[in-house]
Amino acid sequence: MREELAALLADVRERARMFAALTTVGVTRAPLASAAPATAASSAGNIAAAPSASALPPTGSVRAAPAPWPFVPMGDPGGLTDLPGVVGWAGDCRRCKLAGTRTNLVFGQGNANADLMFVGEAPGADEDEQGLAFVGRAGQLLTDIIEKGMKMSRADVYIANILMCRPPGNRNPEPDEIQSCQPFLEKKIELIRPRVIVGLGRFPSQWLMKTEEPIGRIRGRVGDYHGIKVVPTYHPAYLLRNPSAKKDVWDDMKVVLSLLAS
Repeated sequence: MREELAALLADVRERARMFAALTTVGVTRAPLASAAPATAASSAGNIAAAPSASALPPTGSVRAAPAPWPFVPMGDPGGLTDLPGVVGWAGDCRRCKLAGTRTNLVFGQGNANADLMFVGEAPGADEDEQGLAFVGRAGQLLTDIIEKGMKMSRADVYIANILMCRPPGNRNPEPDEIQSCQPFLEKKIELIRPRVIVGLGRFPSQWLMKTEEPIGRIRGRVGDYHGIKVVPTYHPAYLLRNPSAKKDVWDDMKVVLSLLAS
């Protein structure tokens, strides 16, 4: 009996190490040599029912030196210390099929030291044309949420998407496309180190929260992405089609403001 229990515990530990090294699309991360071993957490363990602000510094405080990031994004050439370096790494990206149909790569824009980061799903037609994130009708609504609702300047936050290229016809992102773009988003988050990330819509929220639950079930909770609080909410484009959901988004933004003020 003792031998069987010891074997079972060893198997559980090995599975935990394996799952801790995987992203939501199953890409193994190369750990940093100086990083402590990762520990596994279930999807439920990454999601809290209410904000936990004990680990967050007060608003306006000077940021402490960041701890070593727990993994190296796949393909990271090393030596990247700022966002322009990541732009150079992406270059004229040809890592997935969307390169053949896009007009412009949309890297993202905003404050490189932002406390608050928004991650959407993918560029639309306006974004593809201009090479900027959230500049169409949904982008204007996001600006209103930030500036009129949250009383913040859009220039003080950082805005990106889980994909940097527009899918044809604004279809949903596909797994191989998310996998191709994933290292760049991981590196942006690592360099910006926001205190809170808002997932706008299903795909970024699921990726950040490490869950396959629908957005309607995970919004209203607070997740964790390597020590960064995650607040999932509806995409502004959804609000254009369903204005009644604006109240839910405002409730989520109040959670964000509470986390930032803690």
